[in-house]
Amino acid sequence: MKRFLNAALLATAALAAPLAVHAQAWPAKPVKIVVPSPPGGSTDQIARAIGQKLSQAWGQPVVVENRPGAGLTLGADYVAKSPADGYTLLMGAVHHSIAQSVYKKLPYDFGKDLAPITVLAIVPNVLIVSAANPAKNVAELIAQAKANPGKLSYGSTGAGTAHHLIGEQFNDMAGTDILHVAYKGSSPALVDLMGGQTTMMFDTVASCLPLIKGGKLRPLAVATARRSSALPEVPTLSEAGLTGFDIATWFGLMAPAGTPKAVVDKIHADSTRILAMPEMKKQWLEMGAEPIGNTPEQMAAQIQAEIAKFAALASKAKLSLD
Repeated sequence: MKRFLNAALLATAALAAPLAVHAQAWPAKPVKIVVPSPPGGSTDQIARAIGQKLSQAWGQPVVVENRPGAGLTLGADYVAKSPADGYTLLMGAVHHSIAQSVYKKLPYDFGKDLAPITVLAIVPNVLIVSAANPAKNVAELIAQAKANPGKLSYGSTGAGTAHHLIGEQFNDMAGTDILHVAYKGSSPALVDLMGGQTTMMFDTVASCLPLIKGGKLRPLAVATARRSSALPEVPTLSEAGLTGFDIATWFGLMAPAGTPKAVVDKIHADSTRILAMPEMKKQWLEMGAEPIGNTPEQMAAQIQAEIAKFAALASKAKLSLD
């Protein structure tokens, strides 16, 4: 009997050992970060920056895969339906909180089907026009719009995204009638703005800063309560007369709901450690992104509060999408 028990214990240990090694070895293969927008925008930039550092930390490739469309919801839906093993992550954003509030039907529930890991960064949104536009400030742009009701347009990164909602909020507070044109991400919208196909656009500072510095775009105001460290000379919309205007864009890592807590905790710990690196802080602050690195619980609470907040704003702006 003793020999039998010893053999049974050895067999159990032999079976358990590979499981323990497997759990400790995560990631044992490449990890994918799904960016729900085209290459080149701020979502993509931040995903690639953190992905490169995580790849070095894990000794595994971290691949960024762009899946744009439907106001960034296609990529979110893909990740929500992926295996909950930590190998497929979403670069989530404030756009997803807004989509949950403005779309009548979504194939996933942003607050339930995706597990928050950490908000990586917050980036101010900036009101920009082409360098060829005669408007030098917000007051002149508003006057231009009121003199041509229904004839001017603003581009956005997609229907139901933060930049769509900010544009409608601008129309409401400024008393203008500027038409919305939805794009599949920041890059194509910026191309048309520079080409004169649209009049204005709200975009993240991180995305459009090189074009501003290159003299191709003119920043008129930032949409946050305080000025951007990357554009300190540019006033806020509140300073420009639209008092109380404050909508920023955040970006953060998320996993399919049900992903093991140990995996979520590891991604969180490694990500926040990377955010604290001086070179990472410097890189992101230079492009207008403020590193955050909060907890999964804090990120979850933020998302729930945002969904309620943006539902109220969308209702006021009469913004509802199928």
